[in-house]
Amino acid sequence: MMDLRFLAAGLVAALFACGCTEAAQTTQAAPPAPLEGQPYVLKDTQVWTVPDPVSGREYEVFVSLPASYEAEPQRRYPTLYVTDADYAFPILRQMARRINLDGPVIQDFILVGLSYAKGEGGAASRSRDYTPVPCNPESRCELTHGGGDAYQTYLKDAVLPFIEGRFRADPEARVLLGHSYGGLLGAQILFTDPTMFRAYVLGSPSFWFGQRHIMTMEADYARAHTDLPAEVFMYIGAFETPGPTPRHASRYDMVGQMAAMEQVLKSRAYPNLKVRSTVLADEDHLTVAPAGFTRALLAVLPAQP
Repeated sequence: MMDLRFLAAGLVAALFACGCTEAAQTTQAAPPAPLEGQPYVLKDTQVWTVPDPVSGREYEVFVSLPASYEAEPQRRYPTLYVTDADYAFPILRQMARRINLDGPVIQDFILVGLSYAKGEGGAASRSRDYTPVPCNPESRCELTHGGGDAYQTYLKDAVLPFIEGRFRADPEARVLLGHSYGGLLGAQILFTDPTMFRAYVLGSPSFWFGQRHIMTMEADYARAHTDLPAEVFMYIGAFETPGPTPRHASRYDMVGQMAAMEQVLKSRAYPNLKVRSTVLADEDHLTVAPAGFTRALLAVLPAQP
């Protein structure tokens, strides 16, 4: 009887083991559920964290390499750095891929998007980092302003070395594109360290900020220098001035302020300054960027003959 009980127990154990193995095999062989509704990701782009060693903030930079990058390993490329990357980077990337479809119109370039500090909203990050002086009644004073100098140092000491150490970016062919507060930041760099970039695109620049403090910076630069070695391209929407329609600006004549800046710069007669501007019809501060980006690429990165 003892042997029969052991035999019966063995048969039950064997049957149980077989059942478990078959169940396990069935589970492993089942196809994975389809991954639908996932976030859209821009293909062939990169995201890198580049911390600011001074403030301790962490910023992300977005990178898009030109199609020719892998095929031409000895080639170095101009680099376009753009502020407000969360908005501007994908637009510029698609423009760069499309403009040359029928032949070279602009140069191949490395696109670098300058995003905001991690854990901060865009308004807070850009208000602090893109403005040269603290808040005043003209601005949203609940936000911190006046960190432009510190952010400029971060760009020069951390971002530029990171990009040029990792990618074949030509340090003699850097371009900075900024819109609104980003254009104000570009003007600040232009008047304090102009050779940091070869060319500056100042889009719908907020020259009104700080009671037009940027004009004081321009005058300070002019008193101390006889040359301004840079290429400057400015764009603005025709509606960015007070007027009768809802699309017109409600407070500042940004069109007039841009024209005044161009006039002052040309009056300095700097031998190595090239400055141009355009006013884009039927565009306001919120619609002008894509058209302005296109004009900027054609102006500062034209295809080489």
